[in-house]
Amino acid sequence: MARKISLREFQQSVSAKLQGVAKMAPSSSKLGLQVGTEFWLVNLADVSEVVPVPTLASVPLTRPWFVGVANIRGNLFSIADFSAFLGGGNTPINMDSRLLLVHQKFMVNAGLVVNRMLGLRNPEQFQRKEVNNSETPWFCAEYTDDDGQLWKELKMETLVHHPDFLRVGL
Repeated sequence: MARKISLREFQQSVSAKLQGVAKMAPSSSKLGLQVGTEFWLVNLADVSEVVPVPTLASVPLTRPWFVGVANIRGNLFSIADFSAFLGGGNTPINMDSRLLLVHQKFMVNAGLVVNRMLGLRNPEQFQRKEVNNSETPWFCAEYTDDDGQLWKELKMETLVHHPDFLRVGL
């Protein structure tokens, strides 16, 4: 008979495994995400945890992309729908959608809702194209994989400290 495990123990186990992978993975490894119809890469070290989207408490008089706050193990996190923030459609909350919690080193309790996780990617195997975009400075590079799929790289620190991301009120 299988051993029962509490949800908290399971989440701690997943978090420990993610941190272990981050330590073992080459520094060039990135986490692949689907955001709307786009594919994004983010540094593993910029994400503290990836969890299923919890119950969110809505906050009135906020921008449409600000989906609310979540209590995660006793800490409140501001939650943004990354697709909606980028000007795309709202991310449906379902079995595939995930919440990326921004690493504590950035001194913000924030999370990004994404459509789904795509696993670890090594952008060194992709063709890199520099991007000079002053309107969206958190978008720092583009890659094309062997299948011709375009991947965008997210610079998490720039995003979470950008005035457009910090202004959630109407």
